[in-house]
Amino acid sequence: MTQPPLERTESLRDTIASVLERARARSTTLTGSVDDVDLTAQHSRLMSPLVWDLAHIGNQEEQWLVRTVGERTPIRADIDEMYDAFQHPRADRPQLPLLGPDATRDYIRIVREKVLGVLDSTSFDGTPLTSGGFVFGMVAQHEQQHAETMLATHQLRRGAPVLTAPNPPTADVDVTGEAIIPAGSFEMGTSSDLWALDNERPAHTVWVDEFAIDRAPVTNGQYMEFLADGGYDRQDLWSAPGWEHRCASELNAPLFWRHDGTWRRRRFGYEEPIPENEPVMHVCFYEAEAFANWAGKRLPTEAEWEKAARWDPATGTSRRYPWGDAEPTLDHANLGQRHLQPAPVGAYPAGASPLGVHQLIGDVWEWTSSFFHAYPGFRFFPYAEYSDVFFGEDYRVLRGGSFGTDSVAMRGTFRNWDYPIRRQIFAGFRLARDITT
Repeated sequence: MTQPPLERTESLRDTIASVLERARARSTTLTGSVDDVDLTAQHSRLMSPLVWDLAHIGNQEEQWLVRTVGERTPIRADIDEMYDAFQHPRADRPQLPLLGPDATRDYIRIVREKVLGVLDSTSFDGTPLTSGGFVFGMVAQHEQQHAETMLATHQLRRGAPVLTAPNPPTADVDVTGEAIIPAGSFEMGTSSDLWALDNERPAHTVWVDEFAIDRAPVTNGQYMEFLADGGYDRQDLWSAPGWEHRCASELNAPLFWRHDGTWRRRRFGYEEPIPENEPVMHVCFYEAEAFANWAGKRLPTEAEWEKAARWDPATGTSRRYPWGDAEPTLDHANLGQRHLQPAPVGAYPAGASPLGVHQLIGDVWEWTSSFFHAYPGFRFFPYAEYSDVFFGEDYRVLRGGSFGTDSVAMRGTFRNWDYPIRRQIFAGFRLARDITT
């Protein structure tokens, strides 16, 4: 991790211990807030039982840190296949002989005890896995990614609310309008961020034509205008696969929305009016694309999104975050499940990019128009199943993270991807347009 600088081994060791503990505290909250019935239930065929996620987190930690880095005797090699995400589709996992809640908690506790011993004895000697603490950072990011998945499972769960969090900050500035991003080359991706994952690498130069991008994500209020104008009934606004999916799935509003005279939503067990100034969320790529067509604009490409988020015109260089290279603070972005919803647009002026684009990090993942492809010179590391097997035109790229994304798993270079039909994820979008002379 390049920011803040970690020059001493003990400082790096303390940082690793801290991010591992933060991830485990969050996993404990998400699984400890429900009873064992909810923990073992499948709340949607799109998601695993929460108890599967928890044991999978521990199994990955055991395989990479206890066995590979620590070269220690396996704790539970007999469960590797059962918790291999590629061996069993999510819909089938409840039928597996999964570890029960108590056995799972014991297992991840034992694994973590072993891992802390490995951490104490690791020298960070420059081998590819351990240099800069990479493999420890990879494991912490893996747990936080599953924590966000578990948070999405909580949103799909029916029943009384079990999670609480303070409200996000209120809007401080007017973020209507567009920012103009001038034509030119910029450095996309990274070769220097030691905890960046393989699909973020290597850094490479990309030319981007001049374009305009909205200063804020599309809001619920703006999306309501699309609904009122019959956006879901106008085939001309939808791509052919988008219209086919809209009809087959009977889409008529974002997931979790309903209309009873006014628009309301279900959010982590609460029924509430929909705040009009929050970024819209729980829309699939096809819905975002149709809205963009309705608005006379388009979705940004992945390269456009990253240039808007990272490029500093004063220096001609790419930053780690829109606001600079410093780690995110409470003033910069809505991350880490600190709040259980996006913040209103304009709530984080300190997090704006040099060209005045706001809330690029946190709040909602943003759909881009780009397919998920490898960068030039890509090499998978340390395993092909993280990125390499997903490259192609089945997936669209999302950028920027959400309120459920932890800062350890979020950078201006971080790439997420999903099927264009997915709506259970915390995804929204912002609009862009070409500039013609």
